Amino acid sequence: MEKVKTFFTNVKLEMAKVSWPPRAELFESTSVVIVSLAILTVIVGVIDLILTYLIGFMFK
Repeated sequence: MEKVKTFFTNVKLEMAKVSWPPRAELFESTSVVIVSLAILTVIVGVIDLILTYLIGFMFK
């Protein structure tokens, strides 16, 4: 039980050292990630549709 207590004490000490970004910067970074994922999703979807069409065309 003492090891668990020591672990959480050390976690608390380390978390106090963390430099957290301001809320606006965090929101901006999150927005960039979400938009990037949306664009990547569209690209992968278009490539998938093209390949599906080509493979279907080849085997008909």
